[in-house]
Amino acid sequence: MAYQAMDDFLTVLEEGGYVAPAMNTTNLEMTIAIVEAAEETGCPVMVQIAPTNVKLSGYDYIAEIVKKAADKVSVPVTLHLDHGMSFEDVKKAVDAGFASVMIDASTLDYEENIKLTREVVEYCHERGVLVEAELGELSGKEDDHEAETADRTDASLCKDFVDRTGIDLLAVSIGNIHGIDQAPDLDFELLNEIKQMVSVPLVIHGGSGIPDESLAQLKNYGVRKVNLASDLRKAFITAVGKRYEKNPNEYNLISVLLEAQSAVRETAAAKFKALNS
Repeated sequence: MAYQAMDDFLTVLEEGGYVAPAMNTTNLEMTIAIVEAAEETGCPVMVQIAPTNVKLSGYDYIAEIVKKAADKVSVPVTLHLDHGMSFEDVKKAVDAGFASVMIDASTLDYEENIKLTREVVEYCHERGVLVEAELGELSGKEDDHEAETADRTDASLCKDFVDRTGIDLLAVSIGNIHGIDQAPDLDFELLNEIKQMVSVPLVIHGGSGIPDESLAQLKNYGVRKVNLASDLRKAFITAVGKRYEKNPNEYNLISVLLEAQSAVRETAAAKFKALNS
């Protein structure tokens, strides 16, 4: 199936009752592994990359890799910018053909978050690109950004935030945590309250540390996108590390990378099944 625009992709999710894992890539091997896992499990997939990781490939290279991979499978595939921190991040992704972007102004005060998000929405919607934004802030470590404390989403502000910004997806903080160093404590009561306030799909960041039984519940609360990064990266790095420990003089790079790709594919497939069991 060819690469899909985000509005079409969201329609597939809604009609099929899917939660799409939004899986962070960094390179060719991880991208192929993610898309192959989607094909193996028959689930739609959102490949995403953050500006902190795109420096390895460039926006245009990663976009072409995802589109080529999408052409080889039968499941819907799309591409998303994760944690765009500036207008410039967003512009680069849009120019490269990303289907959607996240503008993360969650560390700003409420009115400044709305102001920047609204500017991004106006720019992106004129170009057929959908926008995710975040209300509240997660604790934990996301690449080179670390927050020690969380600011849970205020459900009473959600409708106002969505209405004034015009966003298409809302990322929320309900006890989810970036990374896998801390244990999340999801507040499903708060998530349900948020669901009643807005009609846009909800997004959960920090999916790697959430137990499978909790992942399986998210589809019942208006969640259509769950971000997964840390466990995929850990699978890749662990596979490479094991090969080095086995033979510090290893030089067969293809063999090593194929093993790492396989490890990512297995991890991704398990998450697909957990989210859509």
